[in-house]
Amino acid sequence: MANFVQEFKDFAMRGNVMDMAVGVIIGGAFGKIVSSLVDDVLMPLISQATGGISFTDLFVTFGDGDFKTLAEAKEAGCAVLAYGQFIQNILDFLIIAFCIFLMIKGMNKLNKKKEEPAPEPAAPAGPTQEELLTEIRDLLAKK
Repeated sequence: MANFVQEFKDFAMRGNVMDMAVGVIIGGAFGKIVSSLVDDVLMPLISQATGGISFTDLFVTFGDGDFKTLAEAKEAGCAVLAYGQFIQNILDFLIIAFCIFLMIKGMNKLNKKKEEPAPEPAAPAGPTQEELLTEIRDLLAKK
């Protein structure tokens, strides 16, 4: 039993597992931010631009009855094709994908700057130490 506990502890404390846990937690928080961006900022603007249409309220019923809202149709037990929710989910996906694209693009720029090697020092303007010593030797050899 002690061996099993030790194996589990080694597994749980391994770097990859901890990195994954942090990624999942940050991903959940990022998902909430993007959902708020979509639901609270972008969709009201899109709704205003389209004349107050809410995509989630777009539906077609199969059967008798005239329903003003999707909730009424579902409550009545009518078969409903809620294509507006599908459109909403596609828009959510596109916005989330775009946000992730921008985030990864920014991270790649930061990583690229880190990977660039430091510039090599400029060559000295005058002769090198070896060249000067060679000249001195040659002058002494002539005397």
